[in-house]
Amino acid sequence: MLEPTLNYVRCPDFGAAAAPQPDGTRVTPPRHRMAYWEWNATGDANCPHVVLCVHGLSRQGRDFDTLARALVAQSKHPLRVICPDVVGRGHSDWLKDPMGYQIPNYAADMLALLAQLEPQTLDWVGTSMGGLIGMVVAGQPGLPLSTPVRRLLLNDVGPSVQWAAIQRIGQYLGNTGRFLSLQDAADAMWASSTTFGPHSAEQWLALSRPMVRAVPGGFTLHYDPAIAVPVAQMTRKMAEQGDAMLWQLYDQITARTLVARGAQSDLLTPQTAHEMTQRGPKASIVEFAGVGHAPTFVAADQVAAATKFLLG
Repeated sequence: MLEPTLNYVRCPDFGAAAAPQPDGTRVTPPRHRMAYWEWNATGDANCPHVVLCVHGLSRQGRDFDTLARALVAQSKHPLRVICPDVVGRGHSDWLKDPMGYQIPNYAADMLALLAQLEPQTLDWVGTSMGGLIGMVVAGQPGLPLSTPVRRLLLNDVGPSVQWAAIQRIGQYLGNTGRFLSLQDAADAMWASSTTFGPHSAEQWLALSRPMVRAVPGGFTLHYDPAIAVPVAQMTRKMAEQGDAMLWQLYDQITARTLVARGAQSDLLTPQTAHEMTQRGPKASIVEFAGVGHAPTFVAADQVAAATKFLLG
């Protein structure tokens, strides 16, 4: 079975600049490492077609294992599927300043990653937070990209994010816990993740394994608890201002766009999804019954919808 390789890109710390020295030279600003998983059946580091898959708020890049294997296997030409661990998650560095954990900064890291990858064809899959990052990148034509985003799959997210969903996520975000075993951790995560929809025990354990790291006496969740700080400080007014900016970005997107929605989602409403079909890139919509926020692209029908859109 094909497995990914783990790689890293060094990204400038947010707000850092090269400091001038008395002799006129400049010291390189501090940097952090962002990890990314590369799925590549040919091993060709210069494979021109990249599908970038960016995960949700408290998740990590191995969420896309099932989809990545399907894309690589079904593509008629060589393909690299790149799945980063957004900073503060998975194998990436943790930031010293928790206020760095915000969407514009994550987008800057993705630009650094894409500058290293130099794709000639670029497609983007973004789940929840990963979709917001995708809108920031795809909705600004003047960004330094080697190629614009060609196809954009927004997984259960749009320019309007429901305040109630933000509050729900804030209730558990940052509580990384302590668990005696991987199974204990998987059971605890399922308690806050039932909206992901039906999964077999084997599927859920596979999704859960990369979500924990070993600590003395057991396991804890993989991410920096400080990613919760900016979310905790958000107000309803700030969220509404963010929505307005995201709609402006969405209206500038030229990529062919597909919105995948969980039929029971509390984050992406049917009204927002419909509006996304009427303006900007005029997205198409696929909806998955029995799923809330957010589809995991493990179920066969979800994988088929994604591969058809990205490879069709």
